[in-house]
Amino acid sequence: MSEPAVPSGSAGFLHVNQEIAVTVEDPTPEPISIRVRLDISYDGTDFTGWARQPGLRTVQGVLEDALSKVQREPIQLTVAGRTDAGVHAEGQVAHFDTHTEVDGPKLVHRLARFLPKDVRVKQVRIAPPDFDARFSAIRRHYAYRLTTAPYGAEPLQARGVVPCRPGPDLEAMREASRNLLGLHDFAAFCRRREGATTIRELQRFDWVAEGDLLTAYVSADAFCWSMVRSLVGGVLAVGEGRRTPEWIAGLLNERERASAVTVAPAHGLSLIAVDYPADADLAARNIQTREVRTVPGSAGGAIDSEGCCGD
Repeated sequence: MSEPAVPSGSAGFLHVNQEIAVTVEDPTPEPISIRVRLDISYDGTDFTGWARQPGLRTVQGVLEDALSKVQREPIQLTVAGRTDAGVHAEGQVAHFDTHTEVDGPKLVHRLARFLPKDVRVKQVRIAPPDFDARFSAIRRHYAYRLTTAPYGAEPLQARGVVPCRPGPDLEAMREASRNLLGLHDFAAFCRRREGATTIRELQRFDWVAEGDLLTAYVSADAFCWSMVRSLVGGVLAVGEGRRTPEWIAGLLNERERASAVTVAPAHGLSLIAVDYPADADLAARNIQTREVRTVPGSAGGAIDSEGCCGD
């Protein structure tokens, strides 16, 4: 006697050759990403600026290559200020992300052996996840160093000090510098980048004389391309009697780069410090930095994500 056939689609029945799919969760947890902050100094003389460029020696390229060897993984850096060719740094800040445990003092020691003598990583520390070397910064500080000595710069200072005419009018230079403080469109002092704003808040611009050494201290929330060296070049023209403080103040009304402004040589400039808010305020600062800023009579513009903060 034959057994009754079982319909293939009947509920409550299962063919013996039907497979049952079973999902097994991977017990391995996702690796935790660690954000690492670097405090960096370098002599920019023999570098083609910060940013990596094919076939050229750059600070970013040298550092990323050394870090990748030490960490045994590809490392990409984000930096506070993308300095131009020949510009130095004493207080540059960068960060990178890694899944590898980092011992700060040990990494500093190892990098000292891997890096060339003209770039140093002075400190390594674990940063909060919201820390961003570029967008978290609230202020960047530059120093521009000149010498009024009739014989020029001392040999041991020649790579970081620019000779100028003896006897500049320091009070006229200070007046001209004060006229530029505040939130303005600094288009006359910036090399143009497509889509980038030239609105900046200049928070400090003063001059300190110590013997033959004359130093300009310049601080702002961010700087556009060649801004610091153009500010120094313009004010120096006032100090040498070739321009007036009123002339340089009038340049704030310009919406294109002013050809009358001389860009001071790169080697006198150094990024000396970058300020950041408290850890709890980092995320809010990142958002604020990316916001569009305007001043009366200006169209404004968004922060240039590729080069908002260099000179």
